[in-house]
Amino acid sequence: MHNVRNFVIVAHIDHGKSTLADRLLELTGTIEKRKMQEQFLDTMELERERGITIKLQPVRMQYGDYMLNLIDTPGHVDFTYEVSRSLAAVEGAILLVDATKGVQAQTLANLHLAQRQGLVIIPVINKIDLPNARVAEVEEEITNILVVEPSDILKISAKEGKGVKEVLDAVISQVPPPKNGSDFQALIFDSAFDTYKGVLAYVRVFGGSVKGGEKIQFFASKTQADVIEVGIFTPSLKKTESLSAGDIGYVATGLKDLGQVRVGDTIHYPLSNSSPLSGYQEPRPVVFASFYPENGEDYDNLRDALGKLKLTDASLVYEPESSPALGRGFRLGFLGMLHVEIISERLRREFKLSLIISTPSVEYHVTTKRGESMIVRSAALLPDPSVIETLEEPVVALELLSPVAYLGPLMTLLSEYRSAYQATDYLTKEIVILKYTVPLGEIITDFYDRLKSVSSGYASMSYEPAGYQASDLVRLDILVAGDLVEPFSRIVPRPAAYHEGKRVIEKLKEVLPRQWFVVTLQAAIGGKIIARETISALRKDVTGYLYGGDVTRKKKLLEKQKKGKKRMQASGKVEIPQTVFLEMLKK
Repeated sequence: MHNVRNFVIVAHIDHGKSTLADRLLELTGTIEKRKMQEQFLDTMELERERGITIKLQPVRMQYGDYMLNLIDTPGHVDFTYEVSRSLAAVEGAILLVDATKGVQAQTLANLHLAQRQGLVIIPVINKIDLPNARVAEVEEEITNILVVEPSDILKISAKEGKGVKEVLDAVISQVPPPKNGSDFQALIFDSAFDTYKGVLAYVRVFGGSVKGGEKIQFFASKTQADVIEVGIFTPSLKKTESLSAGDIGYVATGLKDLGQVRVGDTIHYPLSNSSPLSGYQEPRPVVFASFYPENGEDYDNLRDALGKLKLTDASLVYEPESSPALGRGFRLGFLGMLHVEIISERLRREFKLSLIISTPSVEYHVTTKRGESMIVRSAALLPDPSVIETLEEPVVALELLSPVAYLGPLMTLLSEYRSAYQATDYLTKEIVILKYTVPLGEIITDFYDRLKSVSSGYASMSYEPAGYQASDLVRLDILVAGDLVEPFSRIVPRPAAYHEGKRVIEKLKEVLPRQWFVVTLQAAIGGKIIARETISALRKDVTGYLYGGDVTRKKKLLEKQKKGKKRMQASGKVEIPQTVFLEMLKK
């Protein structure tokens, strides 16, 4: 075990994690040059399209006499949970910082996660080959967040491969080998499903060993299973004789029930006295949205698809719900808005499902005048205002990291939201950290985009839950042609209800296809209409075939068309396509 090293690469989004992982795979000969492609460990089509890592990916590399287990992690704030799972399985972390952008919010957030786990941190500055690299300034930023000398910070260009060997040497010399426990214990940090082998548990073995044919037990679910096979990641699955303490690999359980293998659970032998492994952070969904199949017959397909996604994404939570207007569907919990987009896109692409998606909301705590407490995750379930005593919404501690030049615009931006200023800290003379307390519902939609806009892309953000606060909130409903469209309902602050209602129906007017009759769009609070827009009707040229003749013939045809449109408007129903719901979700 003295020649085993387990480590992760953590960084802010787009700081070069996947590129560094590519160079490490090449340097160690794990992947042949002819098979190599950019973002090799990013196996999902969506990851390659967006240029970001969504799923953690483990891989074993051989480097001289040393066996190195790397877990490549996501960098976006929504996927901090994925990072926490990886950190629980390793002893060291490469903290990667972009030489042009410097330390950013998620750099700090991931660093704090790694420090809480007691990991050895290896600071690395990447992209030193770029003409606008600020190596000296970034060095100063890193020395302010870590107790290191500038000479301890490695400088590399992952794209060109410069300095990558020194990174591997630092991992070997600084990251301690794993400790060996006496009894068999393994932490499940991820999972996948195989049609023939059942649930595959991705594990880090902390003690003892396991091999095919043995009986194992899961601590939380008490489920027992016979191991079909064990193996390692190369990064594809490779069967091995056994997995021993310090190894990162997979255990094929043969189980078909997706709920029996929980990420974060501990595997041990039946009848052993082992206790669960610690250091694991439970996922906590913060954004909720309803997903309904456009075709009611696809309900079972949606349920099966969510079950399979749940296995590859343990942070996804869902429960059945039904709506008088939309039929049967599911209420899903997410880690953030990017997570909502990723899951909806995966359901569309991988499972060919057409979906109706409600406006995302957060979790509200309601106390009624009778003293009853309830949790509301959907605007449709909010009780009548007359029975509500208090309505509380979640708040977060928000940190913005930015160059000092954008301090003014950022504070102006925050003044437009229901935010409470907390503090201003300086990382260096040029880099400032702004701290605010903000209702989570304020920042889950367009805040990130606006933040990047006012700071020319330089500012970054991270946030942590900070409890609940009572607020004056109301339910805003959207009516299309007089019919309530439940997925567009939302809970909003009373003072902002008019502007929000007007904004929603103006956007809806842009994206909703025109009908053969006039369609009214209305925003309402209770029974009161607070905003209205009208979509004019499509018009067929009913007089185009006329040539000459009496003008009264033309008038009769136009009058007949007008009466027909009035009948259609009185009884017509507007079918809202999936693309409209997805567009409104993005807005």
